[in-house]
Amino acid sequence: MDLRKAAILALVQAVTEFLPISSSAHLVLVRWLLGWDDPGLAFDVALHFGTLLALTAYFARTWTRILGLGIGWRPQEPPRSHPDRDLHANPRLLWFLAAATLPAACAGLALQEAVETHLRSPFVIGSMLVAVGIVIWQAERAGQLRKELDRLPFAGALAIGCAQTLALVPGTSRSGITIAAGLFLGLTRQAAARFSFLLAMPVVLGASLKTGLDLFAADRPAAPELAHLAVGVAVSAVAGYAVISVFLRYLQRSTMAPFVWYRLTFGIIVLVLAGTEL
Repeated sequence: MDLRKAAILALVQAVTEFLPISSSAHLVLVRWLLGWDDPGLAFDVALHFGTLLALTAYFARTWTRILGLGIGWRPQEPPRSHPDRDLHANPRLLWFLAAATLPAACAGLALQEAVETHLRSPFVIGSMLVAVGIVIWQAERAGQLRKELDRLPFAGALAIGCAQTLALVPGTSRSGITIAAGLFLGLTRQAAARFSFLLAMPVVLGASLKTGLDLFAADRPAAPELAHLAVGVAVSAVAGYAVISVFLRYLQRSTMAPFVWYRLTFGIIVLVLAGTEL
């Protein structure tokens, strides 16, 4: 794999990880359509690490507040218009996030091998792109879109965490299914996306550590691969940070409709292409 391919795959990861259109689907399909080989576990770790850096950089102050409030320390409240203002009215959010992480963590450990073996076909990916697109559309229509995170109950956080387990199936989109769950619970679009991204940090960290341990147990990357790994980390981190910022600002004034139409169109194209390969 050359550096150009590494940069393209890292950019695809950054954009599709945070937008509700499925990073796993796009990475698999880009390689499938272009005939590229799987870059391997080391590059997968690099992409996850870059994604984690983007989340950490963007939500560093938010996590400081969540951690402080969770252990009983009251940090200075931000201005009324600041998006973190609602955290101070829900100081248990740290424990809500911890509980919401457990379903996906348990499902990932139990089902990862089965998912990677049996559910990476274009038919599965195309079907999930369409199905979850319809779910997001229904969530937009059914959700009241009034609640901020200060009104998210424990049961609601756990429900979003359970929805996150579906993201194990390629084509689902972790952000897409968790944002949809938040909308069904009445959260505003931005609040649903913020909770989704906050919930992503422990999940991405856990996935990175597990993949890294698997890699270490198998073999260490050769020296010529280090440049590819560096490009993967840098591009996915920088582009990921930009995507988070733009997407959250977008949700303040606009709907999820463009992503629904994209998923439906792309999913149908994938299914047609997969059918022609038979």
